[in-house]
Amino acid sequence: MEKEHDILDETVRLCTALSRETKLSSMISILVEQSLDISCSELAGLYLYPPAGGSARLAYKRGRYELPGEIRKKSELVSFLDDCREAIVLLKRRPSPFSELLLDKKMNSGIILPLNVPSENIGFLILNSDKENFFSADKFRFLESISKFAGGLLHNSVLYDQLKEYVRKIEAMERYQKNIFSSMSDFLITTNSDGNIHYFNRAAAEKLGLSEEHIGKNMTTFFSEKITKKALNAINKADNEDSLILGLEGILTTEADSIDYSLNVTPLKGKRGRKEGLTLLFKDQSAEMEMKSKMSMAVEERRVIKDMFSKYLSNDIINHLMENPKLINPGGSLKIATVFFADIRGYTSFSESQEPEDIIDILNEYFKEAVEIVIEYGGYIDKFIGDCIMAAWGVPLSNEKEDAIKAVQCAVEIQRLVASKQRKFFHGQAETLKIGIGMHSGPLVAGNLGSSRRMDYSMIGDTVNLAARLEGVAEANEIIITGATKNMLDDSFNLEKRTPVMVKGKKAPIEIYNVAV
Repeated sequence: MEKEHDILDETVRLCTALSRETKLSSMISILVEQSLDISCSELAGLYLYPPAGGSARLAYKRGRYELPGEIRKKSELVSFLDDCREAIVLLKRRPSPFSELLLDKKMNSGIILPLNVPSENIGFLILNSDKENFFSADKFRFLESISKFAGGLLHNSVLYDQLKEYVRKIEAMERYQKNIFSSMSDFLITTNSDGNIHYFNRAAAEKLGLSEEHIGKNMTTFFSEKITKKALNAINKADNEDSLILGLEGILTTEADSIDYSLNVTPLKGKRGRKEGLTLLFKDQSAEMEMKSKMSMAVEERRVIKDMFSKYLSNDIINHLMENPKLINPGGSLKIATVFFADIRGYTSFSESQEPEDIIDILNEYFKEAVEIVIEYGGYIDKFIGDCIMAAWGVPLSNEKEDAIKAVQCAVEIQRLVASKQRKFFHGQAETLKIGIGMHSGPLVAGNLGSSRRMDYSMIGDTVNLAARLEGVAEANEIIITGATKNMLDDSFNLEKRTPVMVKGKKAPIEIYNVAV
């Protein structure tokens, strides 16, 4: 009688401890720890079936022995346990279909207790002892009682965790949905089955003056002074007839302004098709048209830039300007640039004995090759002045030292091409033609110059004038640069200092250098 009383006390105490917990992990630890302590076993492990099915996995262990991480669902032990749903006791280590119940080779008796509810097998609790015949009838009754009680509690805890996860997902979905609605530029309003405002997004609140005070207010009353009676009648008809309206257009009047809208009205459906209200989606056509206009302006701006520079700049620079049109300021802007004039030496006397069409062909053959070199080195072809090419580096994009280096590299490349036997121009009587190049670096104004009838991107300033003067100083095959350009170069060029020269418009001599090719 005393033993039965002790068993009952232990059972009540353990069940009470389990009942106080709602967290699954806490209930599992209490069940394993208390079961091992009260039964005086050496080893205990609780295994649970994963939600997706499969082998039972170790959820909690107690004892100084290692336990397997999982027990196969198809093993004889687990299969029999799931089928009979009753505890299995092994009192001695001997050949048995259930020998897997002994979790360590030092264990000599064991018990496996199913954790079940009527509709589901949750898992099982295994206890082992190193003694034979360890699990008596009293221990069996105690362990069986708590396993049956614990099965229901564990199942409720699992369901509770699943419910919390389900609620968390629903709340996350609601937040996600609200974020989507809030980010919409269209005005979204929903009503309930009584025609009262149920929800509105941020755009509707900002444009229509909606606030939390309007929740539950009649939709028709709210819009009575904002849209026409005809539009209101159409919305109410859609509500009464449970029908859809697409593209209803009109003017929505607010305190701030008037909005040209397009409205879609969609019935809200609940379970079994029950009507739960309406969704009103207003598209602000005024804002849309303004946006389209701005986009058209941007496209036109990019087209103008492309038309202006496509023949005179590299594609990389053109693409950069199209992405950053503000780099080209209307009316002109101050730049630090390197200006380059390349003139054909001997052209005047040569042209006197040639037919005009022959001269044009000779110039075009040369320009075709020279222009490609200028563009390859990132220069801007400003214009052709008879037989002279005017180009610049630093417009419309500026990088002062790099611009000067590229300009001189380009000049060297052109002179080498003219001197090459493989050149594709200056043949026959034109074979004696050479090139002289003048160059200077400094400030200038670059921008769109001209009138409303014709406008070109060009450059003006003393830097341009001085570069043009130096082109006249350069002899055939020479590249004459100023000290200002020389100071921006690196050590990769071979420079020959020349006697300073006087040029028109300058009071003092100009320091010059020839770049050896």
